[in-house]
Order: sequence, then structure tokens, then C-alpha cells
Amino acid sequence: MTGRSYGQFCGLSRAMESVGERWALLIVRDLLVRPKRFTDLRRGLPRIPTNILSARLKELELAGVVHRTVLPRPAASVVYELTPYGRALEDVVLRLGLWGAMAMGAPEPGEIATIDSVTMALRSTFRPEAAAGLSVSYEFRLGDIVLSAVIDDGTLNVLPGPLPGADLVVEAGHELRALMAGEVTPAEAVEKGMVTLTGDPAGLDRLVEVFHIPPIPST
Repeated sequence: MTGRSYGQFCGLSRAMESVGERWALLIVRDLLVRPKRFTDLRRGLPRIPTNILSARLKELELAGVVHRTVLPRPAASVVYELTPYGRALEDVVLRLGLWGAMAMGAPEPGEIATIDSVTMALRSTFRPEAAAGLSVSYEFRLGDIVLSAVIDDGTLNVLPGPLPGADLVVEAGHELRALMAGEVTPAEAVEKGMVTLTGDPAGLDRLVEVFHIPPIPST
């Protein structure tokens, strides 16, 4: 697609030729949340140079992963969205995100989280089997990021913004990852001030059951 070929007759090499360039999968990640304008993508990926974003979008279009539509109102604007072929990357992105989360610790200086990255983090760590028969709602307040998660019998819907009447409101920082990874217990997280809860505290125990980051497999 980009003129850079691995010279391998292999599905993985073909995939890497399509989405293996720097920033490409993060663009796909954000478009898996919802279609976006160029400025929306730029806002969610503040370190990507404008020319690189333009190049990646063009490459993804040529690969049949992304296509453009024009919205007539309120003013004509181009919106990028994934094609059905592009949306087929969802499981790959979620699994890769979960794999990467195993090795995460505290954020490095300058690293940020965005509402799209947190949305996909919740989706990647969600365990449908642990949520079977469960009906519960959470509101997450993670610094400037506020979003909600509604669980209904093994299904998850993550929405931007607050959720009035949520069963549990969780205020936390990057420590939420340690809680989901089982590095601290819910009781320890509350006692140490790593999380602040509004609602039934037992809901935090349920949360770490349905949102889970496994440990790195031992050798």
C-alpha cells in the first residue's frame, strides 16, 4: 500500500503493510469509538504532525480501511470512518491493547490519556463471561475525562460524559489500572485514597471482576 513491502506471501505481513506504520493503529483505535473529523483526530492524538496524520489517513483509505463522508450540516465537513473491513480490526485492537496493558505501570512524563483511549481500555479489559446476568452502571471520573459504562447481562456500552443515577461513581487516576490488574485490592485502593467512591462500595469488587488485566505470563 505504501510502497514498503516485506516481500512475504503472508497475512500478517500484508496486515502490517496496511496498518503497521507509526500512528496507524491509534487512528483506527479512535475511529473504533466513533467517526471523526480531521480536527477531532488531531485533538485526540496531539503529538502526531499534521502531515503525518494526512498521510496515514490517505494510506488507510487506499487500503480500504477508512473512507470519507461529507456531512452537509451544520457546515459541510469531511468525516472519517472505518469501512466494514476496517471495523474487522476491532478484535485485534482490543486484544493488542489488553496485551500492552499487562506491561504498563505509572505513566511516563508527558504521557496522556484521552476519552477515546480510556473508552477502548475499558472495552479491552471487559470480561463478558464475568458479567453474565449482571446489570450495573458506572461513572468514571479520571481527571478531566468523564465517561460511563453500562453493563447488561454480559454486554458493555461505554458512553462519553456523566451518567445520572449510576450505581457507582469512581474517581481515580492512573491507579485504576493497578486495581484492574489486581496489584491492589479494592479495599486497599479505597483505604490508600487511590480511588474515591460515591455509591455502593461493593460495586468496586464487581468492577474488578468484569474489568480485568491479567498478569504477564511467567516463563
